[in-house]
Amino acid sequence: MPQPRSGPSRRAVTGSARTPAVLLTALTLLFALPGIAAAQGDDERLAHPEKDWMGSTLRAHEGHAPASPASSRTLAASVEGVDVSSHNGNVPWATLRKAGSRFAYVKATEGTSYKNPYFAQQYNGSYKSGMIRGSYHFALPSNSSGAAQANYFASNGGGWSKDGKTLPGALDVEYNPYGPACYGKSHKGMVDWISDFVRTYKARTGRDAVIYTSATWWKTCTGNSRKFSRTNPLWIPSWGKSVGTLPGGWPFHTFWQYTSTGKTVGDHDRFNGSLARLKVLATG
Repeated sequence: MPQPRSGPSRRAVTGSARTPAVLLTALTLLFALPGIAAAQGDDERLAHPEKDWMGSTLRAHEGHAPASPASSRTLAASVEGVDVSSHNGNVPWATLRKAGSRFAYVKATEGTSYKNPYFAQQYNGSYKSGMIRGSYHFALPSNSSGAAQANYFASNGGGWSKDGKTLPGALDVEYNPYGPACYGKSHKGMVDWISDFVRTYKARTGRDAVIYTSATWWKTCTGNSRKFSRTNPLWIPSWGKSVGTLPGGWPFHTFWQYTSTGKTVGDHDRFNGSLARLKVLATG
């Protein structure tokens, strides 16, 4: 009696069943890899810290129109200044000093990986021209903790010395240039991040950081928190004839960025007080 034909072994069945799946996976990866590489390249190209400076995100979100310097002289006692970053390149400090600028803030860092390549020329050059100078950090709250960014800033140009010509460091916190306006944080989450930064910065330098922010962003992303109004000087951007309504319970502003354009390089600012008071802020 003929014996029944033996079927394929379990091993053979399993192997033949897997072969198409393995091939399909390999082919999928083969065709996907160029796209993955391209996406990674796109992510790298999207990083543009050299294009991020104080107020660089405001026009797109708030529709500010730059005011002419002549239209903004509403303060009886004020001192002219500028803020600059790498997009300004080598700055003609003698020209700015001759035009009336008496203080300068220079972008030092962004996140925990970017350092302004023109920082030495800008920071030291403003000092040598006779200006009182300070530095600022462009915040990226979605990238790392406030403490990590404060330490990075303090270690890379954000320090302070009691020489009478160095202003406390400033935290530039504004719309996210890489994603959601509030960096994906809740009101509490953002307030906690800023608290982490300013607390760490003070521990490192002994100074309360200046906070640069717009009234609209502050209300949108912190719920108009009043937590910092008694400790941290306010730097308000308002490109018009006045500083407008202040956010967060601050009773007054310390610096006012009144225009992002001018006859000379940099954004233009005013200190809310006399030169003697500016020197007091620098001295601590």
